[in-house]
Amino acid sequence: MSALVLHPDRLFPAEPGTRVFARRLYEKVAPLPIVSPHGHTDPRWFATNASFENAAELLLRPDHYLLRMLMSQGIPLEALGVPTADGTRVEADPRAAWRLLAEHYYLFRGTPSKLWLDWVLGEVFGIGEQLDTQSADAIYDLIGQALATDAYRPRALFDRFGIEVLATTESPLDSLEHHEAIRASSWGGRIITTYRPDPVIDPDTPGFAANLSQLAELTGEDVGSFAGYLRAHRLRREFFRSHGATATDHGHPSALTADLALTDAEALYGRILRGRGEAGDAELFRGQMLTEMARMSLDDGMVMQLHAGVYRNHNPHVLARFGRDKGADIPVAGEFVRGLKPLLDAVGNEPALTLILFTLDEDVYARELAPLAGHYPALRIGPPWWFHDSPEGMRRFRERVTETAGFYNTAGFNDDTRAFLSIPARHDVARRMDCGFLARLVAEHRLDEDEAHEVAHDLTYGLAKRTYRL
Repeated sequence: MSALVLHPDRLFPAEPGTRVFARRLYEKVAPLPIVSPHGHTDPRWFATNASFENAAELLLRPDHYLLRMLMSQGIPLEALGVPTADGTRVEADPRAAWRLLAEHYYLFRGTPSKLWLDWVLGEVFGIGEQLDTQSADAIYDLIGQALATDAYRPRALFDRFGIEVLATTESPLDSLEHHEAIRASSWGGRIITTYRPDPVIDPDTPGFAANLSQLAELTGEDVGSFAGYLRAHRLRREFFRSHGATATDHGHPSALTADLALTDAEALYGRILRGRGEAGDAELFRGQMLTEMARMSLDDGMVMQLHAGVYRNHNPHVLARFGRDKGADIPVAGEFVRGLKPLLDAVGNEPALTLILFTLDEDVYARELAPLAGHYPALRIGPPWWFHDSPEGMRRFRERVTETAGFYNTAGFNDDTRAFLSIPARHDVARRMDCGFLARLVAEHRLDEDEAHEVAHDLTYGLAKRTYRL
């Protein structure tokens, strides 16, 4: 068996002198608390504080990074125990699924997935061997034994990881009962929600009409009119804010926005509501609602996040059999300058508004996002997201954004993950990469070391707290 070694200088610059600067910067920020202002962990975990089941259920089946790579090599999702959308029986033995991951773990060499999972195995579970076919069963059993103890329940891990605040993401139709249970408990962990209105904003969402009916029932508003529909959003935003929310999140296919005259917006909503939308109406409505959400944010102080530029559920066979979020989402080209102009014309000069932009098109960083955020008071640039939350993606982000937008028009780091145990691993990677980038600026005499320490602290901790109003 091969030893699992987490080198203390991993991800730091190879040049010895620059590495010394990086190490000094990292030593100061490594112990800082984790601020996780946007993610998709399940609040039920912290409400019930029930033990996690086993290694496969905790680390493999919820992780679409792992699923997509294994599937690309011909391993069916059924063999990994991924449940089907219709409840058809699949491989039920989690140990067998874990063995499959171990057998093919070599596929993840050089990927962030291996960085994260190696950190979890070594730092969280104290495992000193590489995951492979020989060690698979022993590691599975060690993880199982740990998960059976109170020290590995969700709340204990939250405290152990040094998480100061963690934001989950819920639909406007969610009752937030798990957040209420957390607040009613004696535990002091800070778990807040985020308002994700896509199910009642995107007409292409399956069950959109039923979702609107549920929105009306929850709020007591007549969503048959555009005015009533907007009032319903305001009420749900207020409800989310009462459960700690400081932000909204919008996952749109593009960054298109609109600012229609009221009569035109009402007519558009009417067509959508009656199921008589014309070509382009769904995209136009999503764009109009981004501007409406921005105006609401000016009223209630909620920070906006726009995650644009992804073709979701590209594989129809996987969608039909297993449902959404199974690794079949693919980045597409982004366009923000023209798309955001209606919204920016309306509210872009408002310093009281914060709109954080995320993209999966790296060319957009230097060409569009950095110049936009480097001008408009309302805009901030989100960190590398999804396919680019890797060491190389983080380095390219800093190189493309900093020269135009600086550090302080970015939003700090957020992990944006469903995989709870990977949160500290992801933050550690970001801290190491940022320290490496700053160390290079120090070595090139472009930044004093005392300035680099201040920036490292802000990139690690301060910017996320300020940007998300935490």
